[in-house]
Amino acid sequence: MDAITEGVNNLSVTDSNTDSNKENRIQVSNTKKPLFFYVNLAKRYMQQHNEVELSALGMAIATVVTVAEILKNNGLAVEKKIMTSTVDMKDESRGRPIQKAKIEILLGKTESFDELMAAAAEERVVGDGEAQS
Repeated sequence: MDAITEGVNNLSVTDSNTDSNKENRIQVSNTKKPLFFYVNLAKRYMQQHNEVELSALGMAIATVVTVAEILKNNGLAVEKKIMTSTVDMKDESRGRPIQKAKIEILLGKTESFDELMAAAAEERVVGDGEAQS
C-alpha cells in the first residue's frame, strides 16, 4: 500500500500543450556540455525556428547569459524577452523543498543572421580546402 501511495505522490501530470515541450527550447546545464555546444545549438535552432529560448536553473544561469551575450555580440541574435522566476524543487540529499532561480531568455534572429551564417560556412569550406592541399 505504501508503494502505491508513494507512486501517487510522485505522479506528475503534464499537459502536452505546455511550453516545456517547445521545439526551440534549450535547457542549459553547467556540467554536461561545453559552452560552445550551446552556442552552436542555439544557432541551429535559430536557423530552423527563427528564434530560440534558452532556459536554466541555479548555477547554470551564468552559462545561459554567456551564450546569449556571445550570440548578441556576434550580431546573430537580438533579445526578445527575459523572464526570471523561482522554482520549487526537492533537495535530493536532505529531502526538503528548496527554491532555485530560473531564467528564460528568448532570442530572435538579427536581419544579418543568414548572411553571417553563410559567410561563416564559406570560411569553413575555404579553410578545409587549404588544409588538404
